[in-house]
Amino acid sequence: MNELVHAPIGKLPRNGNPLVAHKFGADPYVLVFDGRVYLYNTDDVLEYDEQGAVKENSYSSINRISVISSDDLANWTDHGAIQVAGPDGAAKWATQSWAPAAAHKRIDGKDRFFLYFANNASGIGVLTSDSPTGPWIDPIGRPLIARDTPGVPGVVWLFDPAVLVDDDGKGYIYFGGGVPEGQDENPGTARMMRLGDDMISVIGEAEPIPAPFMFEDAGIHKEGGQYYYSYCSNFYNGVRPEGSPPAGEIAYMTSTGPMGPWTYQGTILKNPGHFFGVSGNNHHAIFQFHGDWYIAYHAQTLSKAMGVVKGYRSTHLNRVILDEDGAIQSIEADMAGVEQIKPLNPYDRVGAETIAWCAGVNVRKLQTDGLEQGEDLMVLTDIHHGDWTAVSGVDFGAGASAFSASVSCANDGGVIELRLDSPEGKSIGTLQVSSTGGQWSEMAAPVSGAEGVHDLFLIFKGKPDIELFQIDYWQFR
Repeated sequence: MNELVHAPIGKLPRNGNPLVAHKFGADPYVLVFDGRVYLYNTDDVLEYDEQGAVKENSYSSINRISVISSDDLANWTDHGAIQVAGPDGAAKWATQSWAPAAAHKRIDGKDRFFLYFANNASGIGVLTSDSPTGPWIDPIGRPLIARDTPGVPGVVWLFDPAVLVDDDGKGYIYFGGGVPEGQDENPGTARMMRLGDDMISVIGEAEPIPAPFMFEDAGIHKEGGQYYYSYCSNFYNGVRPEGSPPAGEIAYMTSTGPMGPWTYQGTILKNPGHFFGVSGNNHHAIFQFHGDWYIAYHAQTLSKAMGVVKGYRSTHLNRVILDEDGAIQSIEADMAGVEQIKPLNPYDRVGAETIAWCAGVNVRKLQTDGLEQGEDLMVLTDIHHGDWTAVSGVDFGAGASAFSASVSCANDGGVIELRLDSPEGKSIGTLQVSSTGGQWSEMAAPVSGAEGVHDLFLIFKGKPDIELFQIDYWQFR
């Protein structure tokens, strides 16, 4: 067999950013639940012109929200995309779904999950579920916040929600954006509002947040007794007063209450162009996980690596450090990302859609007869000769003796080479995959030399120019 191994695009091994390289994901929002970080993204997908060339992202056809999750911040599980808007979506009244926000609350003794989204810039909807990954339903059949919502007149862009469930169980939503002509310094388009106890209604009137040079991208988090409202500053290129936020940076304000009054503090994250050489809008979410603070944000690093810098964005993570007085230190964005916070256990069943790095592969939802939407399988697909996938920080302990994988193969099959620490690293075994007639079958092979903690690479080999097989999960013994 040809020994070709494809090079990764956009995310190199040992780097943590962007979080995934087999697809885009923008406007990140984070929900931490039951020991996992769930990250919801606007589902950027390449658009093409009549000649088949990639064109500028119009955002007009985005009607899905993608979901990935991790319990170690290095290996990310792809849960697919939520069909939010449009005729096939949960919210059929909506035409787009941008800039999600997610929240969890126990109501009547049950865990309930809420996914808020922008229907372009004309309103904000909400979906509900019993799980952070769905299935999702539209409980009200209309926008939660619309142009006739009290306190909304004057908001140019009715979008970019952020949600806080406070310690007392009360919910709050923050949203808005846009710059009325001549009001660059004080746009007056940021809003905050009480949510009902059911999280699918609003109370009273939306109140303004006096965010200087506000553009878009509401963010909210709480540390101790202090509330942090954050946002992206506008791109006004005139003279800015000293102490005001530079263009396209993440700024923040603080308060001792969820509805203010707010005090402007400064900027914490420069525009992506400062770090990655490719500018664009700035969108973020700040969250706490296992005691440490992080920021999720997007940048066009993957599209830059692909040579299509046309508005297609990818999510990144970096650490957030707070001073003793609660001030947020300036954040350095980079491709390295954050440290893996615990090893991966290979003796548990690992979905093949859990990936740290990859080349050439994709993940898709497999519609399976008899399964409900929330039970659809996510499988590793588009596997060709020379492609590979990898997971980070695998703890083999004293040693593994066997490897198995659930595969579906409609062709002549191929092999899965198991290597440590790089695509050309130490070989610990090879699984021969034979035809299954398109059915799912678990196959196994012996392994040796897998001890201690290593990155694990699954290298796929077979006949060129055909899809070799698909993988549901893998496991060591």
